Parts: sequence; structure tokens; C-alpha cells
Amino acid sequence: MAKSTYTAESIQVLEGLEPVRKRPGMYIGSTDTRGLHECLREIVDNSVDEYFAGTARDVSVRLLNDGGAIVRDNGRGIPVDLHKSGVSALELTMTKLHAGGKFGGGAYKISGGLHGVGASVVNALSSYCFVVVLRDGKAYLQEYNQGKTKAKVHEVTQAKLDELLPKEWSVKIGKSVTGTITKFIPDKEIFHDLKFEDTKVKTLLRDRAYLVAGLTFNFYDERNENESHFYFEGGIKSLVAHTNRDKEKVSDVIYISKEVNEIICDVALQYTDTFNENVKGYVNGIYTTDGGTHVTGFRTGLTRSVLDYAKKNGYLKDEKSLLTGEDLKEGLTAVIYIKMSSENLQFESQTKLLLLKRELIHI
Repeated sequence: MAKSTYTAESIQVLEGLEPVRKRPGMYIGSTDTRGLHECLREIVDNSVDEYFAGTARDVSVRLLNDGGAIVRDNGRGIPVDLHKSGVSALELTMTKLHAGGKFGGGAYKISGGLHGVGASVVNALSSYCFVVVLRDGKAYLQEYNQGKTKAKVHEVTQAKLDELLPKEWSVKIGKSVTGTITKFIPDKEIFHDLKFEDTKVKTLLRDRAYLVAGLTFNFYDERNENESHFYFEGGIKSLVAHTNRDKEKVSDVIYISKEVNEIICDVALQYTDTFNENVKGYVNGIYTTDGGTHVTGFRTGLTRSVLDYAKKNGYLKDEKSLLTGEDLKEGLTAVIYIKMSSENLQFESQTKLLLLKRELIHI
């Protein structure tokens, strides 16, 4: 075999958003349908974070005929003023990794975003993207291609705004109108011919509506004229009840809430006559599909509590009849929801599939 040369010239340095396009799996998990919907989740969760900040009350998602998606909220709107780096705060947020308002600067106390890469990653993996910011009685626009800006942030007229947005989303510029509107078209160089699945998007929005009581989610799919609206006040108790709506219940929905060291832990659980276990963990509105310390802590606490109760009341006659964690999984449906300061959150990766926070095991 011929020897390959390995010198300083072999070392590459990827600038800007190049690393995202070169290795997208590092940022969205994969380039299959899961990664595609992860992009939409990132933008939706930025809007949910505006609710946690005490502003947004509505989040709307629209799937478009051109393969793209638009997400709109009525939060504060991403700042557009000049940052000390020399570019606008909006451009910094959309084109630079690890740039955002969630690193402890006071803009967000609770948020799902931590790393300042979500919006910029989506931008990098889109063939076209634009952001409209509504604030201070004005509308501002910036457009991008594959993460690169087409022009500086600039103010747009009402006529231009009407041209950019679907006519059903009529927005009148005014002092009381605020928010952020993001459109992105996933790049076929990355995702090939994958398309958004309305069932997955509706599940994403429905789950968040259960978790974030008082926040309305609106969904519309232009491709098949499918429309849905989600608003719940029952929280995770309603989510568990909805999950078990077609099953035979053997218990009521049990709900527990506790706050320790500014960490709020809500748990809802119910048993049915099924053999399967369905346990979901959430943190600040994010579904941690691979679980984490909050789910581990719940399992440990459930086993310990049931064992202690059974022993105290004489239901366990000998060592052979001891219950195990495996016994308690059968027919269990549970939701564990943690709300805490974003400064103290630790996830395994940007996709936030696994929570790493040892203190949660003991709550």
C-alpha cells in the first residue's frame, strides 16, 4: 500500500457554520427523518422559551408546499441592535455557533436551549431561511442561504411583510405587535427528499401543550389542509390520561409535585392492565427520549416507596416475595417533568436526548 502524507497541510480548520454542514449528525443526531424533525423542534423550542420568559402566549407552525416550515411566536422578538462583535444580535444568533441569550445573561431563567447552537444549526442545514423580527413597532428581516447571510438586517414595509408571509398569517406592524417568525427549507444536499410528517409535528406540539399549560399551539399543513390547535390546562396529569385513553385503568392518575433547591419536579403516573411500560421524561419542555437522571431517580423512588409500603402493611411475607423494579414496570405510564434554571442544566449532547444531573436522582 502506498503511504499517505500527513503534514500540517493535512489539518483543516472549519470556519463559521461549516462544521455543521460537514458533520450534521453531531448537532441533530442524524440526517434521517429524526434529524429533520429535530430542526423543527429547535425552532419551536426557542418560541416555547419565550413563554418561559413570560411573554409568548401563542406558537404557530405551518408546513409549506415548498417543503419548508414556518414557526411564529408573539414573544419579545430576537434583538436586532448591533452587538459589540460588529454585527446585529439577530445575525449573531443565526450564523454563529454558541451565540445566544441562554448562557446566564438574564434574558432567560428557564429554557430548553442551552448551547446557543439550535437556530444557527437549522440555518446551516437549510437551503433558504429567513427571520422576521417584530419589535419596537417595526418589522426587520434577514435572509440566508445555507447559513450565509444574503444581506444585513433591514427594516421592511407592510407590503414586503405581506409578500413574505402566507395570507392567512396577516400581521399588521404596530407597537403592540412583537415576536419572531422563522421560515426554513431543509437543504436537499443534507436531507435529500425527506419531508415533514404532520403526525410527528402534531405529536411534538401536543406534548408541549400538555407540558406548558396556558400556551396555545396552532398547526396547519398546506399540503393536505390539515389543521389542529392544542391548549391544555391539566398539565402532565392530562398527558397521562390522554396516553391511557384507550386502555383499561387499574388506578387513578397519581400526581406529585415537589421543589428542592429551585428545581421543580412534577410526576404523574397511572397503572393499566397492559404489559408494557411507558415512561417519559421532560426537562424545561424538552422530551429526553433516552431518559436521564430524572427518570432514574423516579424509578428508584417508585420501587423504594412501594416496597416500604408493602413491608409496613405486611403484604410481603418473606424474602422470596420481594418486589423488584421490573415488577413495577408492568402496565406503568408515567411522566416526569423537571423545571430548573438553564444555568444548571447538563445534557449529553445538543439533541438533548439524555439528561445528566446527578442531584435529580435524590429529589
